[in-house]
Amino acid sequence: MQVISTSIPDVKIIEPKIFGDDRGFFLETFRDNWFREECADVTFVQDNHSKSSQGILRGLHYQTEQTQGKLVRVTSGEVYDVAVDMRRDSETFGQWVGVNLSAHNARQLWVPAGFAHGFYVMSESAEFVYKCTDYYHPSSEVSLRYDDPTLNIDWPLVNGDKPNLSEKDLKGLSFELAPKFENIR
Repeated sequence: MQVISTSIPDVKIIEPKIFGDDRGFFLETFRDNWFREECADVTFVQDNHSKSSQGILRGLHYQTEQTQGKLVRVTSGEVYDVAVDMRRDSETFGQWVGVNLSAHNARQLWVPAGFAHGFYVMSESAEFVYKCTDYYHPSSEVSLRYDDPTLNIDWPLVNGDKPNLSEKDLKGLSFELAPKFENIR
C-alpha cells in the first residue's frame, strides 16, 4: 500500500497494490500495524456499508461527541468523496479535500476525527464501506450544508442536477453556524 498526500496533510489517500490476472484479483485493504505507522495511531471499532443510487449525496456529516475518524472505500461503482476540516485550531480549518473513489481504482481515504465527511454517487449505484474509530452517536450528529458558499465545494454533479438529499441533509447547517472542534487531533 502507498500513501498519497492531499492538500490537507492529515487527510490521506491510500492506494493498494492490486495483484490480478484473467482469473480475478487480490488486494490488501487494511493492516493494523501498517496503518498505525503510515497514517494514524487509532483503533477502529465499527464497520459500515451503504448502497446508494446515482445522484445521491450523503453528508456532510460529523459527530460533536464520540468523534469519528473514518477509513472509507468503494466496493462497487464510483463516488466523489469530500472531507472538510472543522478543527478551529488547524492550519487547514475550513478547507476541503475531494477525491474520486471507485471499485476500479480501489483507493481509500483516511478522514480523521474533526472533519465533516460526505460523498456523491457518480455511477449508476455505489457501495461504500468504512471503518470508524468510535461508535455512531446519533444525538450528536451534525449535517453541514453540501452547498455552503463559504466552502464552495466543487461537486461533480451529474448533468449539473441538484443532488438527491435526505431530509436531514436538506436541513444542513451553514459552515458559519455549524459547531466547530477545539483542541482535537
